[in-house]
Amino acid sequence: MTAAQFAHLPLLPPYLEPIHHQFTKGVNFASAGGAVLHQHNNGAMDLPTQVIHFKTVVKTLKQEIGDAEAEKVLSRAVYLFSNGGNDYFSFSTNNRNATPSQQAQFVGMVIGNLTSILKELYGLGVRKIAFQNVGPLGCTPTMKFVLDSPHASECVEPPLALATLHNKALAEALKNLETKLPGFKYSIFDYYHELLDRIKNPSKYGFENGETACCGGGKYRAFYCGGGGSGTHPFDVCKDPNEYVWFDGAHTTEKTNNQLAHLIWSGEPPVTGPYNLQQLFEHA
Repeated sequence: MTAAQFAHLPLLPPYLEPIHHQFTKGVNFASAGGAVLHQHNNGAMDLPTQVIHFKTVVKTLKQEIGDAEAEKVLSRAVYLFSNGGNDYFSFSTNNRNATPSQQAQFVGMVIGNLTSILKELYGLGVRKIAFQNVGPLGCTPTMKFVLDSPHASECVEPPLALATLHNKALAEALKNLETKLPGFKYSIFDYYHELLDRIKNPSKYGFENGETACCGGGKYRAFYCGGGGSGTHPFDVCKDPNEYVWFDGAHTTEKTNNQLAHLIWSGEPPVTGPYNLQQLFEHA
């Protein structure tokens, strides 16, 4: 279930899909594996590249409907962001013995780049942005496997520390932008704590397993779900994905996603605030 469905909009087409886009109805710039920092994009479309594509959309809108109408569309639109997780996955994997100061320095770099991009988008007419903060990365089956968690119930600390630092800095950065940029409104969904609670207390939310993945091979079913370059590696699939928080090593099941989507749309502080997505859509 997506924000578009809650808002009674059609599912947003990918920007690179070879069709004639009607940008007044929205567009999707998301990229699997995308990151804030270019050096950590692993060949995916990183955030700076997405901004380049967005600028093309702005130009096209102005050509098709005129500057004044385009500015109205851009300012009334709601922009959904979910960034940072892949940056910290990469950092945690490649810097296993990073000190707290090195972690803080890296988070500062991510937040600094993200803030600069938000200011640039504001200059292009963006006014309403909804954020999903970074989740409990150290609790994903993949990170528990890669960073050698001794037991399925034990999350690994370094990625959790990075996510916590990021989320605090993100909240401060957005609050600061709101005070400096007239008309700037934002929403933050506390993905970290809402997902963590489902991982630690699955039965509370109608799940049986919050620790291992439904689909995959190896320890915690962390890898190789359905192929995807896995070659001949064997993998298992659970009987009922609805019993699991995690579908594969890094992605949650549809049931989990539906629960979280409702909170993004209509949750209240401290889960979602200072606005939720529904309120951003209703805000003139």
